[in-house]
Amino acid sequence: MDSGKQITFPLMLCVGAAVIGSLQFGYNTGVINAPQNVIEKFINETWYDRYQEPITKGTRTAIWSISVAIFSVGGIFGSFSVGLFVNRFGRRNSMLMANVLAFIAATLMGFSKMAKSWEMLIAGRFVVGLYSGLSTGFVPMYVGEVAPTALRGALGTLHQLGIVIGILIAQVFGLEVIMGSDSLWPLLLGFTFIPAVVQCILLPLCPESPRFLLINRNEENKAKNVLKKLRGTTDVSSDMQEMKEESRQMMREKKVTIPELFRSPLYRQPLLIAVILQLSQQLSGINAVFYYSTRIFEKAGVEQPVYATIGAGVVNTAFTVVSLFVVERAGRRSLHLLGLLGMAGSAVLMTIALALLDKLKWMSYLSIVAIFSFVAFFEIGPGPIPWFIVAELFSQGPRPSAIAVAGFSNWTANFIVGMCFQYVEELCGPYVFIIFTVLLLVFFVFTYFKVPETKGRTFDEIASGFRQTAATGGEKHSPEELNSLGADSQL
Repeated sequence: MDSGKQITFPLMLCVGAAVIGSLQFGYNTGVINAPQNVIEKFINETWYDRYQEPITKGTRTAIWSISVAIFSVGGIFGSFSVGLFVNRFGRRNSMLMANVLAFIAATLMGFSKMAKSWEMLIAGRFVVGLYSGLSTGFVPMYVGEVAPTALRGALGTLHQLGIVIGILIAQVFGLEVIMGSDSLWPLLLGFTFIPAVVQCILLPLCPESPRFLLINRNEENKAKNVLKKLRGTTDVSSDMQEMKEESRQMMREKKVTIPELFRSPLYRQPLLIAVILQLSQQLSGINAVFYYSTRIFEKAGVEQPVYATIGAGVVNTAFTVVSLFVVERAGRRSLHLLGLLGMAGSAVLMTIALALLDKLKWMSYLSIVAIFSFVAFFEIGPGPIPWFIVAELFSQGPRPSAIAVAGFSNWTANFIVGMCFQYVEELCGPYVFIIFTVLLLVFFVFTYFKVPETKGRTFDEIASGFRQTAATGGEKHSPEELNSLGADSQL
């Protein structure tokens, strides 16, 4: 068997230990949805205890919205700090250190009810957001750097799989019969310390990223030994060769700060692609669908809408697994295009179904089919691909800064959708998904003309493809020519 395709135990241990961070991110994204009513009740009671008067509806909504959205604010700060950690402490140690935040958050949220303090709940959500923002940078970077080129896409998809499994676990645990009850919701939120403990046990058994050892630390023998362990073979010369080539490139291009990243014409194209791909993930309407699904299922007359939402979570997970197996065969670009187009089609179906729901009873089934297909198409392309393609578009020098900028774009869009969706939906009603359809089509056109295929290419080949484009950047090109430039660098 070709060592480039070999899945060894040490490799799976590394990826598995890292992806616990993704699971945490997913869990904390999804966990706040189910117990909304019991937490609002806690806010009411705490307010009354404190001020001897009932809370106004506006104040309660504000406290609730802040509890939900502050998570994204933490994520914005966290994702922007990725570069500070990974170059100084290494990828693995950074993931280990971040767990301190998970423990602090679990303590704050787990004891907020006992302390009768919704401020503790908000603070805990912020801290766990910080942790998640760091994880969305650390995990794809570490996984991308330990994986062999031939498996990078498939293993990169595991970050997204971790996220969706985390969301699914949160939805199931959030059921009233399990932990979504009056007495148990602090446990539901504090549960985040268990994966943190597991990660603290597993990560010390994993090696540091060989790329970091060779390129940042110049420890060639260490890097070689790590690679031998990861690849399960004594001949790691091709991997070493690729990294040394990248290291030589780096001697020519020093570590790039975020302002330099924006100023340099060399990175303009890959940076634009990285940011737009992240936006295509968040502005696709997926959060809106998850947020809205329980209500759509309610409208559609489903007895227990929360179970239908869990059904959507299962579809979510299943299609992430599909993507895992297809991404190295079909390629990143084609899957992303397919996903965007499929989501746009599903959004149109959903709009029609919601608009005609009162007139035609059977439209409720169409709306459920539309939701499930929307989620499925998301997990084929826009879900997993933006996370790991950013690590692929940049060489070692600018990679940490680029991942920070991409993460920042992702979390900011996440925050905007979270804060604005309720208001936009009140304005537009069932036609809210038309907005997403238009955005999805814009992202489709952009991806078609601008995004190169990165499947099976080394980091260096991808970067040199962009260098060619930047070198010819002085001349005006038609989209077709740009596309063929992209295509040349795809071969």
